[in-house]
Amino acid sequence: MARLPASPRTGVLRRAAAPVLALCLLGVLPAPAAARVAPGPAPSLSVANGRTEPVFSRADAVSQLVDIETEADSDEDGRRDTVRMRILRPKETGDGLKVATIIEASPYWGGGNEVPFHPVDLAEDGLPPTRGTAAESRLPGLVDPSASAASPAQSERSAPFPGYNDNYFLPRGYAVAQLDSVGTGGSTGCPSSGGRAETLGAKAAVDWLNGRARGWDPDGRPSRASWSTGDAAMMGISYNGTLPTAVAATGVEGLKAIVPISGISSWYDYYRANGGVVAPGGYQGEDADILAKSVYSRADREICRPVLDRLTAEQDRRTGDWSRFWAERDYLKDARRIRAAVFAVHGGNDWNVKTQHVGRLWEALGKHEVPRRLWLHQAGHNNPMPLRMEEWLGQLHQWFDHWLYDLDNGAPEAARVEVEQADFSWRRQSDWPARGTHDLTLRLNPAGLGARPGPAVEHSLSDAGRTVRAEALVADPGAAHPNRLAYTTGPLTEELRVNGVPRVSLRSSLDGASPYVTALLVDYGRDTRAVAGTVPDASAPVCYGQGVPGDTGCAHRTRHRTETADFKIVSRGWLDVRNRRSAARESRVEEGREYRLRFGMQPQEYVFKKGHRLGVVLISTDHDYTLRHPAGTRLTVRTGVSGVTLPVAP
Repeated sequence: MARLPASPRTGVLRRAAAPVLALCLLGVLPAPAAARVAPGPAPSLSVANGRTEPVFSRADAVSQLVDIETEADSDEDGRRDTVRMRILRPKETGDGLKVATIIEASPYWGGGNEVPFHPVDLAEDGLPPTRGTAAESRLPGLVDPSASAASPAQSERSAPFPGYNDNYFLPRGYAVAQLDSVGTGGSTGCPSSGGRAETLGAKAAVDWLNGRARGWDPDGRPSRASWSTGDAAMMGISYNGTLPTAVAATGVEGLKAIVPISGISSWYDYYRANGGVVAPGGYQGEDADILAKSVYSRADREICRPVLDRLTAEQDRRTGDWSRFWAERDYLKDARRIRAAVFAVHGGNDWNVKTQHVGRLWEALGKHEVPRRLWLHQAGHNNPMPLRMEEWLGQLHQWFDHWLYDLDNGAPEAARVEVEQADFSWRRQSDWPARGTHDLTLRLNPAGLGARPGPAVEHSLSDAGRTVRAEALVADPGAAHPNRLAYTTGPLTEELRVNGVPRVSLRSSLDGASPYVTALLVDYGRDTRAVAGTVPDASAPVCYGQGVPGDTGCAHRTRHRTETADFKIVSRGWLDVRNRRSAARESRVEEGREYRLRFGMQPQEYVFKKGHRLGVVLISTDHDYTLRHPAGTRLTVRTGVSGVTLPVAP
């Protein structure tokens, strides 16, 4: 057994060990052993087989609250914003033990507000009708569905922490922290749905742990992190998984690892697509201003009104064009600045934070040689922990031990990518898309999808997406249907694995009010498939860490939600034809004139089974995603010269 000195960055002991790929979970955990004291004045971590051991007591943890000064003044009151952080750390940090910190920053710890969504059924002039269409009032889509809203008591230092970091990682020698994002909970400033001040608010936590930012305790006395090694990780799901990428893209020193789970990498891709206003799945009418208003929970409920009004104006729901507003909220452009090792996780059935976010982030990290790991699972906007508990905690533990405590445990050499299969088994591979992936182009022909171009014939549809969902329009592809164009292959003679971004190329024209062209990649064949969401396992809960009153340290496993159906929409892609040349600028569209339209769908990892048919269905308005113009737009596509290109793996 190796023991780390008090400062893990000075003279860290390194011992070779096999990668930690699984963790033995016990139904009943023994009482934690008291941490031994290494020679010298300060206690130390305990390390065995290349990983930190649970020798510290969660029940005896020290709680701390600090208000940290940021670099921004987003509420424009003449004072810098402050963010509130609640910390739990081993009691031995009071005797000289220095530890790393795992931070979960969130706008949700302070609760949320019901906010009316924008209307999406537009009038002939492209504007919302003055009456007759009521906007929905609901909480926004970017929420971790596995976590409940915080109660006011959660702001107190004595309240139990939600999640599993405190139960599992604190006994192993980590501090864990919750941070209220700007404009929420105990913080000042204003929420901005990914804006610069929001990033600087979360970054301030890392700066304070390194002595670069000022902080105060609840009594207003200066507070310093004398117990901190300066090294930190950030993790979370959804919005809480977006903030780690935002902070990492600043290049802040001391942030060693991030774990973005179903996180946003560019806010344009969350609320827009190729020049069009496109909603997150299940939340038609939500936008950046709605989200900011819904999380605005700081004590002063009036000071941010002008800031929130500017969000509404600057996001621009009329055109959906790329602008400076969206450039400020694009973290991919700063990927070269990321120093933290990234363990990204995403669900193939996540239509809230769509798969494009992890696909583009993964590509950018590889381009700039950032250490990275990727999990792609079959669920939707879900936490992977209860789906694959042992493997998740084991690999996360390995990841943090290596990057925050410099343990030589094989983390960089472990499988870079793990992909969950249709049968819920997992495959390891060196990259994603898989090595050997090649392009397969299928033409939209009068007789269906084919590898060779057929006759150039015009096919037309009449848009009915304002009142009919895409799922109804893709059904029964062999039947004549005036509101869609469907092209399918014959029954596949072998499995076809698509991994990556399907791309559409059309010779097409529009005549009518709707500027949208929507492409749907469909798997036809009766089957039982994973869909978004999970269901709890009815068996007894598993105890993964040390419990305290109000928090048992146990959780139920979950399993995939499945559906038996004749088809599944595998991927979607949208284009506003006015933005066929650039997402940032519209071009004139002449009704009835044919244009070359090229755009990508959402990246996917999916196997079309032998005997199934692969289909491409074209519509205009996508009822659950795009703005909905009056019905009747005529979309015409020329066959033979139009097609779809699929990234196909061996």
